[in-house]
Amino acid sequence: MRLIKTLALNTLIILIILYLISWLGSLMLGSYTRHGESLTLPNLKGLGFEEVQQILEQKKLRYIITDTAFIDSMPKGSVVEQNPLPNTKVKEGRFIYITLNSNSSVGVLMPNLINNSLRFAETVLNSSGLKLGSVIYKPDIAAGAVLDQLYKNQSIQPNIKIPKGASIDLIVGDGMGSTDVDIPDLTNLTLNEARGVLESNLLQVGSIVYEGKIDSLNAVIKRQSPSYQEGVKIKSGQVVDLFLAN
Repeated sequence: MRLIKTLALNTLIILIILYLISWLGSLMLGSYTRHGESLTLPNLKGLGFEEVQQILEQKKLRYIITDTAFIDSMPKGSVVEQNPLPNTKVKEGRFIYITLNSNSSVGVLMPNLINNSLRFAETVLNSSGLKLGSVIYKPDIAAGAVLDQLYKNQSIQPNIKIPKGASIDLIVGDGMGSTDVDIPDLTNLTLNEARGVLESNLLQVGSIVYEGKIDSLNAVIKRQSPSYQEGVKIKSGQVVDLFLAN
């Protein structure tokens, strides 16, 4: 009888211990589940680093600074980019990767863009870590060519150190010179002769039209546009269309 009582007591103790273990396990599992609840990542872009630290610590998130940049329009030391992006659902303890705006600009050397085409100049600026600002066209026979390069509204010489990401304005020729020149009479000239006359008068060859069935090697200018008129002038850099026949 005594053996039965002892056995029953031991069984009861074991049941109590198993219950307590199950209860503690349930509490720990609930705590772990709540710890892993997702939260919405705020937009950190433009915020100062100290403010970002406070926000991430409050949300029990961690961070890693992966890179720095220099953007003149943004506050120094502020967040430029973040990964994951704003409004992303993340778990507590997640690492947030951020790029900060540098407190000091990274200097780059100003390239020489003068006499190059606008398209080439833009490519060079991008590869140098600079940006194309305003394009200002100026009367000049060099159509599409860079005549001057400006930083903060002032001409800047090549090899001058300026901040990375700086904006460079370009003065570009519009192909229309400011000088008035006479319209030459190209009648009965060959194409090559007409080219030479136009070049010497600071004008450009426009469309070349062959009229009728002709031998192009022996063709001569029969008409031109604008047509020749004694005393009439046009701007240098303008084009003259040529009409050839035998």
